[in-house]
Amino acid sequence: MTETNSNNSHQPAVVLLSGGLDSVTCLAIAQSMGFHVHTISFRYGQRHQYELQRAEYLAKSYAVASHRVVDINLAQFGGSALTDDTIAVPKSESADDMGSDIPVTYVPARNTVFLSLALALAETLNASDIFIGVNALDYSGYPDCRGEYIAAFETMANLATKRCTAGEQRLTIHTPLIDLTKAQIIARGMQLGVDYSITLSCYDPLPGDRNDLHGKPCGHCDACLLRNKGFTENGMTDPSL
Repeated sequence: MTETNSNNSHQPAVVLLSGGLDSVTCLAIAQSMGFHVHTISFRYGQRHQYELQRAEYLAKSYAVASHRVVDINLAQFGGSALTDDTIAVPKSESADDMGSDIPVTYVPARNTVFLSLALALAETLNASDIFIGVNALDYSGYPDCRGEYIAAFETMANLATKRCTAGEQRLTIHTPLIDLTKAQIIARGMQLGVDYSITLSCYDPLPGDRNDLHGKPCGHCDACLLRNKGFTENGMTDPSL
């Protein structure tokens, strides 16, 4: 499924895996680089659990070294349409209709919390590499998906752990998708043999199943629109539909 880079062969790495398009592409890239991948997902109070089912399925499909689902409850803080059922998920007819402001689907401090927990896992695994599928081009304007944020977190991480401060480890946050369009991400994943039909990117999926994987994309949230735009630009139809 992947090409091995002997420089990283058998080296552990942590990949944040949501069950969506970007994170599985990150997983495929990490394995193609030869890393011994451990995946981590989060049950953080999100409106649906379908993405966690997809993440577990993907972790098994890629035969990762370990897969963890960490329970936290960001819903107790509210402030996001992804964790608060009283806030509607924005819907549009096309990606061109999406607003330019940070949308209500932004979950306050989510990536900071996720990366901090991934950092803790990395230290216990003696892993110097963390992969996250953030993107600063075809995305919804989230502040914690920008390059300067990732650089700042990496600096902090190398000041924060026992292994780093003892000089035993230098941590790297890998963001291989950060400067790619959604179409380029999909093209890269296709080169690596990613099966996007078993991924779910939707913020507000409908009940349903596809090959026993539950959750049907709504087709109109920002995540669905950007995903569809990426497949269209590759001359394809989204295989999850």
